Amino acid sequence: MTQQYPGDQGSTATIATPVGEDTTTQRYEEARAAASRAMSTISIPEPSSAVAAEPEVAPELLSYRGFKFGAAFFGWLIAISMSVLLLAAVSAAALGTAEILDYTTSDAKAQPGAALITAAAVSIFMLMIAFYTGGYVAGRLARFDGGRQGFGVWMIALVVGVIAGAGGWVLDNQYDLVGRINWPDVALADNTLLLGGIVAAAALLVLTLLMAILGGKNGRRYHDRIDELLN
Repeated sequence: MTQQYPGDQGSTATIATPVGEDTTTQRYEEARAAASRAMSTISIPEPSSAVAAEPEVAPELLSYRGFKFGAAFFGWLIAISMSVLLLAAVSAAALGTAEILDYTTSDAKAQPGAALITAAAVSIFMLMIAFYTGGYVAGRLARFDGGRQGFGVWMIALVVGVIAGAGGWVLDNQYDLVGRINWPDVALADNTLLLGGIVAAAALLVLTLLMAILGGKNGRRYHDRIDELLN
């Protein structure tokens, strides 16, 4: 392939370009243009399982994030109040059911394992509801970081429980309070009672923690829905 270019004083210069090189360049340009057109028409769909991003928060509200002791404290008060109310209601219902079914103390002593497991399961379930309620209240009060507020509710309850247990241990050493209690005669070995108590305590700690965190997160969703409507 030859091309002519004007030279000096009316003369012309002729430059010969190899045919193969010009064809290769043209094919390259055509392929690049076709690839560009193809890429412009491709749309990548978002995964259906993608987690929705949290709503944007104004910078002036970021200082309100983090753990809030006040919200967790009032959530703990609600959790304790709900625990007392629920356990009292369940106890009254159990006594009424026992009267109707004529279920006496001797019947419970005949099947001590079933009676203790039932009592422990019902008590743990009631406490789970109570801590969920306390975490929900803390999450609603704090507005942000509901999971942390629920964890704070559980931590306050744990710290107060440890302090109360330590105080009871000191008083028992001085006045022998536990020895004065008329414990029921349960026909179970001490090892069995100890193992059952450890399992029940571990289940109580883990399940109440999970419910408190879940309640805190659900309490925060109320504010998230309002933020979505405002935006």
